[in-house]
Amino acid sequence: MDYNESLKISYDFPFFTDEELEEVFKAHEKVRFHKGDSILDEGKIANEYYILEKGLMRSFVNDFNGNEVTTHFFTENEIVIEVSSIFQRIPSQENIVCISDCEGWKMDFETFEDLFHKIPNLREWGRAWMSQQLFVYKQRSVEMFTLSATRRYLNLLEQKPKVVQFAPLKQIASYLGVTDTSLSRIRKELVSHYNK
Repeated sequence: MDYNESLKISYDFPFFTDEELEEVFKAHEKVRFHKGDSILDEGKIANEYYILEKGLMRSFVNDFNGNEVTTHFFTENEIVIEVSSIFQRIPSQENIVCISDCEGWKMDFETFEDLFHKIPNLREWGRAWMSQQLFVYKQRSVEMFTLSATRRYLNLLEQKPKVVQFAPLKQIASYLGVTDTSLSRIRKELVSHYNK
């Protein structure tokens, strides 16, 4: 059976057998969302995760002043998940919304749990994925203190160009930990630098 590339990329793990992968892939349901649709609301318990095939999503929290602060951007072939909520079964502190129209694949928590106990290689894949994500989040938190705002913006441009293309300035600025004005200045400086 021919499966979607996004699923293959997300479950790229050397020890899966073809039969195991087929069972995992079959457990996903195709989903489509519109720009502005909410995937998860603060205070709700996450009951599924998604593999994004097309489009752009973001997660955000509301700070103590009620301002939205972007915590993550999800781009194509990434797993869209609120790990604490889904696995600890606790209300989410984050919101996840679609920045553009999106298509992807959904796996509900109960199905995942059944497969997790049934397929040992899925457990191993999960451990490998979690350790990779821990590394990514640790890197990001260190970079917020050790890199300049310009360097952080350039890294985002390099790693997730679609974010810079499609996400509003305000959302990108909050993700980078700068004001809208500072980000506008950084972009202007880079444009004038590259035009010289």
